[in-house]
Amino acid sequence: MTTDLVAGLTVPTNLLRGGAWVPAEDGGRFDVVDPATAQVIADVANGTVTDALACVDAAHEAAPGWAATAPRERASILLRAFDLMVERERELAELIVRENGKSFEDALGEVRYAAEFFRWYAEEAVRVSGEVRTAPSGNNRIMVVRQPIGIALLITPWNFPAAMATRKIGPALAAGCTVILKPASETPLTALAVGALLAEAGVPDGVVNVLPSRRSGAVAEAVLADPRVRKLSFTGSTEVGRTLLKTAADHVISSSMELGGNAPVLVLEDADVDVAVAGALLAKMRNGGEACTAANRLYVHRSLVAEFTEKLGAAIGALSVGPGMTGAAVGPLVNAAAVEKVDELVQEAVARGARVVVGGQAGEGPGFYYRPTVLADVSVDAQIAGEEIFGPVAPVIAFDTDDEAIALANDTEYGLVSYVFSQDLARALRVSEALESGMVGINRGVVSDPAAPFGGVKQSGIGREGGHEGLLEYTESKYIAVDW
Repeated sequence: MTTDLVAGLTVPTNLLRGGAWVPAEDGGRFDVVDPATAQVIADVANGTVTDALACVDAAHEAAPGWAATAPRERASILLRAFDLMVERERELAELIVRENGKSFEDALGEVRYAAEFFRWYAEEAVRVSGEVRTAPSGNNRIMVVRQPIGIALLITPWNFPAAMATRKIGPALAAGCTVILKPASETPLTALAVGALLAEAGVPDGVVNVLPSRRSGAVAEAVLADPRVRKLSFTGSTEVGRTLLKTAADHVISSSMELGGNAPVLVLEDADVDVAVAGALLAKMRNGGEACTAANRLYVHRSLVAEFTEKLGAAIGALSVGPGMTGAAVGPLVNAAAVEKVDELVQEAVARGARVVVGGQAGEGPGFYYRPTVLADVSVDAQIAGEEIFGPVAPVIAFDTDDEAIALANDTEYGLVSYVFSQDLARALRVSEALESGMVGINRGVVSDPAAPFGGVKQSGIGREGGHEGLLEYTESKYIAVDW
């Protein structure tokens, strides 16, 4: 079955297993809803545990051949996938808008970013290096080779349905692994479209299997319990990540986790306010705030806080809100529960003394909208300063010293990304080194790059995606002692 939801793009709506598009074992399906209208736009196969294990069978059957495929050939397939994504970037972007809700410009940016993972890992596929050296004793040589880790279960979120898939599939395929992709049930269509694109690019049957399902827990547990599965890569909430780690631990499965964030923005005393506002706007409003890298807490030096808040309020207040395909800068949130959560955080902050500079309430339906919001005079103890907002709300908090700002920024269980604004590079670097996060952006609101290692510390995750490190996550090092 397919859907022609987007002109010029035929999207399969069944499971991809062993190169074939098949219905769920029990014939079940589930609806996909457009967040801009709250209307059903498609339905897809609802994979069962039986389907999940059949995907493992398919991945297992394809694994020896794919692992033995020459790196250059694997690279060529990934490059063809990159070319296909670029050729169809507008159609794929519209598909993302329809099932995710983000603005078209955000969606187009995501598709281009997603495609780059195929190009980057096409280049990295031929650079899986080992080493040979003499043992310190001189008795033998130490040879280290890196081999594919094996079948990988990839679980992706709804907020970046294309990029989170390619960021995992790219390095897995480059390393010689076969995969089972379990996309978020809110946004399965993009993952299915990517699966079809990879098949068209020449990926052999069974190397990539796509399993949409609303039975997420049961499916993941069954796949991870299969001894043939050796890798788990998950992007999503810390809460779900903890549960998956427990399951993976029972079977000693290598796990990569990209979990929640609570990103601080530090606008230091010597910052250029206009640069800081532009950077904070980008860090906060990209994807409507529904990103783990989104600015969550804006700490601004007391001498700059009034000017910064006024300018940020004007910039955010000027953003248009509406369906993603209408040219609006900010689309709807993913569902009604997301709107409710964001509003609860805002109202709790206001009850603690925060002042609404702009926004501060849900938008008009029928979709799931929340007005872009800036809050001033936010208490450091407000719930909104301690939880991931995942919406278009910017809480501003004043500080007096760099040490105070660092302490506030680090006072969280999360540690994914931080943003620092200062005209003194040495000062910004000192602060960056003191921040407990896996990534730092200095005088910029975007850090993501396929060529750079993406990931966090503390409860924001384990391992890295992107860069050469992302490739090594899908390999095992084998030591061979030899003498000649």
